[in-house]
Amino acid sequence: MARTVVIGAGMGAMAAAARLAVAGRRVTVYERTETHGGALRRHERDGFGFDTGPGLLHLPAVWRDLFVKTGREPLEERVAMAQVEPAVRHVFADGSSVALPGGSRAGTVEALDAALGPGAGERWSELLVRAREVWDATRRPLLEEPLTGAVDRAALGRDPYPARRRGLLRRRPATLTGVARAELRDPRLVALLESHALAHGLDPRRAPASAVVLAYLEHTFGTWYVRGGMRALADAVYERCLERGVEFRFGTAVSRVVVEGGRAVGVELADGTREAADAVVWGAGGPVPAAGDAGEAGGGTGAAAGRLTVLLALRGRRPEGTAHRTVVHTAGPGGTTRTVTVLRPGDPALVPDGEHESAVLSVAVPPHRAGAGRPADRAEAMDWTAGEWAAVDWTAPGAAERCADEALAVADAAGLGLGGRLLWREVRTPADTERETGAPGGAVPAPVLAGADGAFLRAANRTATAGLYRVGGWAHPGGGTAHAGMSGAMAAGLIVEGDDWRGSR
Repeated sequence: MARTVVIGAGMGAMAAAARLAVAGRRVTVYERTETHGGALRRHERDGFGFDTGPGLLHLPAVWRDLFVKTGREPLEERVAMAQVEPAVRHVFADGSSVALPGGSRAGTVEALDAALGPGAGERWSELLVRAREVWDATRRPLLEEPLTGAVDRAALGRDPYPARRRGLLRRRPATLTGVARAELRDPRLVALLESHALAHGLDPRRAPASAVVLAYLEHTFGTWYVRGGMRALADAVYERCLERGVEFRFGTAVSRVVVEGGRAVGVELADGTREAADAVVWGAGGPVPAAGDAGEAGGGTGAAAGRLTVLLALRGRRPEGTAHRTVVHTAGPGGTTRTVTVLRPGDPALVPDGEHESAVLSVAVPPHRAGAGRPADRAEAMDWTAGEWAAVDWTAPGAAERCADEALAVADAAGLGLGGRLLWREVRTPADTERETGAPGGAVPAPVLAGADGAFLRAANRTATAGLYRVGGWAHPGGGTAHAGMSGAMAAGLIVEGDDWRGSR
C-alpha cells in the first residue's frame, strides 16, 4: 500500500488526508502542535466560548463534497449549520447603515435604495452582474483546478473584469478601488465593495479589479454559521480522517522533506528520525525545507496582513434583532476606509447562560516580527490599509491593548454598546497566530485572485519536486476555510490520478 506523509493538521491537510485514505493510501499526518484544525481554534473561559480564527463559513459545498466523497454522508449529519440572515449589517462613517439579506438580489436592491437612496441598489446590482462574468471566467481555473506551472500563472495574470465603454474607448479599472469609484460613485457603496477586500487583509487600492468576485461569492452563495462555532467543523473533519484510517502524530515536528534524485522520498523529523513515503503533502505554510531542493518556491507572505481579534465576554442578554455580523466603516488615510468586523452569534453553546453574550471583534493589522517595534500611536496601529505591511512586534508592551481599545471604541461609536457591558476581554494578535499555526508573522492568506500579472496567486499544488505537493492557505487557491478544502481536493487528485488531473468535469 502506497504511503503518503502529510505535514500539518490544518483544514487543507486533513481534507487531503481523508481523500487519500479513501483512495487506498496509508496516510500519516505529522503535526507539531497538540491539536488539529490549524486556525480553526476555540478559546473557552468562565463558560464563554469563542472562535479565535474564522467565525463564518463561505462555500459550504466544499465540505459537503468532502463528506460525500469520503463516506456518502451529508455534512449536516455531523455539524449543524444555518445560513446567516441578514447576511451582514454595514454601519458607514456618516452614521447611515444597511442590513443586507443573503442571496436575494431584489431584497438587496430594496435595502440599499431604502438606506442609501434611490438608484444605489441598481448600481450595486449592475456591479454584481459584471462580477458574475469574473466568476464564470475564473471559477474553474481558480477554484476547481490545481495550479501547476508557469502557463497557468500567465493565463491567470490577466484580469477578467469586463471593460466598460467610456466615450470612444473601452476601459478596465486596474484596481478594486478604481471599480468602486468609477461605477458605484456613492462613497458608502465604495466602502461596501472595498470591505470585501479588507475582510481578507487586502488593500483595495492594490487588489485587482477581479476582486469584485469576493462580493459576488458572498451574495450568491451566502454566509453560514456552524453551531457551536467553527471548531465543530474542524472536529468533524478530524473524526472523518480517523474513521478512514488516517494516523495522526501530534507534537511531532518535521524538520525537512527528504529529496533524492529530484523526488521526495520521505521526511526527517525534528529528532532526526526518517520516515519514508511515496508522496509528501506540505500543509505547514512557508518555504518547504527540502534537502536537495533549495529552489522550491514557498509562496511567501507577500503583503498579507495579520489579524487582531478581541474576545468579549458581555453581561446581559443579546438584544433582540442583533445582526450576527456587523461591519463598521471608519475613515482612513488617503480617502480609504477602515473596517472593524463584529461577530455576535447568539449561540447558547458559547455563553454560560441566557443572561450573557459573547462577541468577537476583528481587524486586519500588520504581521508580527519580534523586535520590529510597535505602532507609534493608535491611529498608526489601526491603519490596516497601508498596502505594504510593515511588521510590528505585537508582544511589545501596550501594542495589542491600544489597538484593541481603538477597535472597541469604533464599534461603540457605531452604536453597538459593547464597552459598557464588558465583563472581561482577551486580545489575540498575529504573534499568537504565528505561535499556534506556524504561519510566518501570523499572516492570514487571502483567496487567490486573477489579474495583476499573477501577484495575487499562491504556490502551485504540484511543486517542482516530484512527489511533493502543497495544500493550505499558502498554496493555490489561497486562504479561507473553503479554499483550504479545495486545495486538499486538488493535491489528492494529483497524487491519485496523476499530474494531468484537472478536477471533476
